[in-house]
Amino acid sequence: MIDITPTVQEAVHQSGVKSGVCTIFIPHTTAGITINENADPDVVTDILKQINKIVPFEDDYRHLEGNSAGHIKASLFGFSQHVIVEDGKLVLGTWQGIYFCEFDGPRDRQIYIKIM
Repeated sequence: MIDITPTVQEAVHQSGVKSGVCTIFIPHTTAGITINENADPDVVTDILKQINKIVPFEDDYRHLEGNSAGHIKASLFGFSQHVIVEDGKLVLGTWQGIYFCEFDGPRDRQIYIKIM
């Protein structure tokens, strides 16, 4: 899980939009995005520990590529998030950050950000 909040905030700043919505989209089937606490890194550790218990890497999957766990985790986390923009800033809770979640990597990935 990689905190991409500064990258997204910079995109909002560069857009010049003062009030609107920011959509972040991940165009990959084994990566996702989530919003969660970014103050204590143990939260990320706990999330990853538990998601790996829920969806283990090896579990008699049928998909030949061997990355079914990544597909399942990405579907559970989701591929997009929407964040309100006010006064040119992302409206997030005090402890919230935007996380890119890699479930089958490392790989080269893209993140699409649209501010309206």
